[in-house]
Amino acid sequence: MTPWLGFLALALCSWSLQDAVVEACTCVPIHPQDAFCNSDIVIRAKVVGKKLMKDGPFGTMRYTVKQMKMYRGFQIMPHVQYIYTEASESLCGVKLEVNKYQYLITGRVYEGKVYTGLCNWYEKWDRLTLSQRKGLNHRYHLGCGCKIRPCYYLPCFATSKNECIWTDMLSNFGHSGYQAKHYACIQRVEGYCSWYRGWAPPDKTIINATDP
Repeated sequence: MTPWLGFLALALCSWSLQDAVVEACTCVPIHPQDAFCNSDIVIRAKVVGKKLMKDGPFGTMRYTVKQMKMYRGFQIMPHVQYIYTEASESLCGVKLEVNKYQYLITGRVYEGKVYTGLCNWYEKWDRLTLSQRKGLNHRYHLGCGCKIRPCYYLPCFATSKNECIWTDMLSNFGHSGYQAKHYACIQRVEGYCSWYRGWAPPDKTIINATDP
């Protein structure tokens, strides 16, 4: 078992934004903002090569990437050249296509290497909504002090001023629902957190930040 797989086991595969997860790799749905805030590295990149590394029972896939932009992780690793993942999808490994798409890739850093998996947020760049792209540029960072609490059954109530209630699961859309695609949980100047719909210009009187 590689170090990253061990981390996933401890974290219970705590974040995923993929619509289909391979059986035996179970991930708990998480809002894109939390996926962003919980990651060491968030980049936009194109995969330009791959190599199967002979470590562990199934090996590790090393993707060579051309980094287009970094959204999180400047102080940890200002430039990412390689992304590591389990070679087997049943162990939460990610399959990325070479020289075809630009991807949003999130991951954690372990011993100087960036690891990602099915339980991280990764997506083809052109599939992201405008609100998600704005979130990556600025808005998600504003909400890293907020807590997004999933609501599976009604009624659901916020238990503290820094909570936003995530209700996508009530309509069976889960992490692919409308709130995940179009909303960020932003901390207001008064100290409480509330949902902000990303496509509209923010009200500068209540948000202590500028629009990206």
